[in-house]
Amino acid sequence: MNLDDRSNKILEELISNPSITSKDMEKKYDLTRRQLGYSFDKINDWLISKNLPAIERTRQGHFIIDQSLFTKLNMDHTVESADMDILSEKQRVYMIVMMLLSNDELSLNHFTSELDVSKNTVLSDLKRAQDYVGEYDLTIRYSRKLGYVIEGKEFLIRKLLIHVTYKFLEMNNGASRLRNLAAIHENEIIELNKRIAKVENKLNLKFTDEKIDTMPYTLTLVLRRIKKGQKVSSFYIKYEELSDTKEYLATEEILYDIEDIPMEERLFITLHLLTTNVHWSGYLTEQTIPNLMQALDDMLRLFEKRACIFLQDKEQLLNKLLLHVNPAYYRIKYQLTEINHVQDSVSKEFMALHHLVQKSTKPLEELIGMKIPESETTYLTMLIGGWLTRQGDSIQEKVKAIVVCPKGVSVSRLMFSELRELFPEFVFLDSLSVREFQGYTLDYDIVFSPTFLETDKKLFMANSFLEREEKHRLRKQVMMELHGYIPFDINVEDLISIVKNHASVNDEQELSKELLRYINRDDTAAVKTKQVRNPIINLSDLITPETITLKQSVPSWEAAIQTASKPLIENGYIEQEYVNAMVNHYDKDPYIVIGPNIAIPHAAPDEGVNEVSMSLLVLAEGVNYTEDYSINLVIVIAAVDKKQHLKALMQLMKLAGSEEDRNAVIQAGSVDEIWNIIKSYSKE
Repeated sequence: MNLDDRSNKILEELISNPSITSKDMEKKYDLTRRQLGYSFDKINDWLISKNLPAIERTRQGHFIIDQSLFTKLNMDHTVESADMDILSEKQRVYMIVMMLLSNDELSLNHFTSELDVSKNTVLSDLKRAQDYVGEYDLTIRYSRKLGYVIEGKEFLIRKLLIHVTYKFLEMNNGASRLRNLAAIHENEIIELNKRIAKVENKLNLKFTDEKIDTMPYTLTLVLRRIKKGQKVSSFYIKYEELSDTKEYLATEEILYDIEDIPMEERLFITLHLLTTNVHWSGYLTEQTIPNLMQALDDMLRLFEKRACIFLQDKEQLLNKLLLHVNPAYYRIKYQLTEINHVQDSVSKEFMALHHLVQKSTKPLEELIGMKIPESETTYLTMLIGGWLTRQGDSIQEKVKAIVVCPKGVSVSRLMFSELRELFPEFVFLDSLSVREFQGYTLDYDIVFSPTFLETDKKLFMANSFLEREEKHRLRKQVMMELHGYIPFDINVEDLISIVKNHASVNDEQELSKELLRYINRDDTAAVKTKQVRNPIINLSDLITPETITLKQSVPSWEAAIQTASKPLIENGYIEQEYVNAMVNHYDKDPYIVIGPNIAIPHAAPDEGVNEVSMSLLVLAEGVNYTEDYSINLVIVIAAVDKKQHLKALMQLMKLAGSEEDRNAVIQAGSVDEIWNIIKSYSKE
């Protein structure tokens, strides 16, 4: 992100004159309290994006500035001259696009005259402009009759118009340039500003300053296109969802004296209001969009788990997120989000945080029904990153780990889950195949893998399935390697002293007993307790003689899945829907092959699973799975959650790793022979 001119000047003033007060700043730069507050928030967002400490403002209007900012900003931060009139390459592209959006019958001469550059430069810029509008699925076309025009769906042209207007007004003297370029009278802007101010009062909110600056120009250009007959299609906009909103009534306030505005266009302007960022809102509640607050809360819980961080004052953060995500909901749903690349918006230090936020947005995606775009995830990252900075936490300070497993997605996820439980203080970024690892771009500290990998980071070899003793050994090895100590010798008195420094202790003796019980707990007792709550299911409990099928051959992979699933359908464990899902998804999950001649097709629990179950199809003649594998053993796995089937899956993996027993199953002459081998792997 970049700072606008006003925020730039304020930041420069703070660095050169840190003793200045808010009132002095307002007077010096002719700002309202709200304008200064908005610029101050923007400055802090920019500082956080550069991994720099935010500036604090006291209630008395003074500023607290970290000493490191004076050195860092004097070295790196330069303010563009307000008098600089030379346009950059990008700015010339914005000029060309704006000319195309607001004028007719444009020739090459119009561009050379307006931009004051040669024809060759304009032709090069037109190619860049084509690339730019191409991101919106639009094209620039030239004809002798019409000159240069932008062609494509009007809804997408409006999306481009909104974005390029914002970019245009970021330029030096952008507002006056835009008025001259599009022949917009200042009175038009003044009148629309008055109407927007009434809208703010009607909706009991305050739009952000940049949106207040942009909105009258956007609306002016949109209304012009409507008058020219360039109208949006009703296909994109749901009348029922928008017509009952307060924003629809506010649209009537803006258009009360403008005739011949079709219903679709009124809905589009309503949508523009709904998607506009707000700085403050007095009526925004979780009822505005049902279940939005719950989705945000679920997202933060996922983030806390992935990032190994506890978020303080979560209610305040949720309200701040609600303020941003409410308009983002409509932007995402109606595909009005900005097109940008996260690499341009998030600093290298924030890439890991961005990745963890991105992996936590599933509750929002399920609510909206669409994937969250990069630009919106970037804003979420900035908000959450700022909150972490405020509470003194940093992802950068934590050990970041990845898991690389060549044995397929199911095994890889299981290994990832076990290691995350074994090292709760580490941030586990991803579970990867070897090929994915070779092209991995995020910064990490350590790698866990069952196979040797070429890496300059610390590599810890670990089996795909860890027994209890292996877990103890691995934890000791990793902690000794990273920190030079084994973190098992814990002094209870030291712990109590630390607790007393930060909290009141009502009963020190009872606390000491509880801590001792926890530190010296019997792991085997914990396992027994867990067994009572959720009994461990062995491989022989799921693959039984009734769920084993022997056949000479099948004609296709689809037929193999259908045949293997038959016993589970007959017993009511799964529905046909689950079988269809396995057939449809097989090419999307090439890692279901877990060993030579053996594969474990499966789908999601919500795609037709009634009860945790497994079945085994043994084929004397292998069936082709893609071009790479011939499969003799097909084990259908139907899971109801992420835990119940894990013990059986671990036992199955051990069987898959034994060439002798694997071949014995393939060559078995009866179900009983196979059943005996299955039972041998099911002993505790």
